[in-house]
Amino acid sequence: MKKIGLTGSIGMGKTETAKMFQEAGIPVFDSDAAVHALLGDGGAAVDIVSKEFSGVKKQNKIDRKLLGEKVFGDNVALGKLEKILHPMVGDMRSDFVNSANGDIVVFDIPLLFEKSYEGECDYIVVASAPANVQKERVISRPGMTEKKFRNILLSQMPDAKKREKADFIVQTDKGFDYARAQVQQIIKEIRNDINA
Repeated sequence: MKKIGLTGSIGMGKTETAKMFQEAGIPVFDSDAAVHALLGDGGAAVDIVSKEFSGVKKQNKIDRKLLGEKVFGDNVALGKLEKILHPMVGDMRSDFVNSANGDIVVFDIPLLFEKSYEGECDYIVVASAPANVQKERVISRPGMTEKKFRNILLSQMPDAKKREKADFIVQTDKGFDYARAQVQQIIKEIRNDINA
């Protein structure tokens, strides 16, 4: 089974690209959704995280906003949180691979390069768009500010560098049909590799 690592900076269309792989019948593991489940109602990480970060547990789940306030801009606190969550997400990813049907799976990992997950993937796909399109998409999100956007960009590897490291690039600024055709071509090329 071939593993595709799908990544892309904020506002680059990674989530929509992941949906296109799903539409094409490729199982997708969503790392963000896994974290949501771990921190959500009755999630496996709730008690461990609330022990480490007091006051973030509300009802039976972690208040992500409160947790974010505790770790944002604090590398030590963020490191502690990642030490809890990353192995758990890794286990969920392994279970996903073991139960997935087919010859290809996709790992949707926002910080794939930043957290050095590329070694776990056979191919890397980067969703990308010009900087002005990216900014327009992100700034239009509720609660987003120029300052917040700049800080997020600083925490992510620059798009140009991601593109250099990619096996495939999905250009997301030319419409859904264009992106979908690229996704189908990627699947075709990988299947050709598998059958070669």
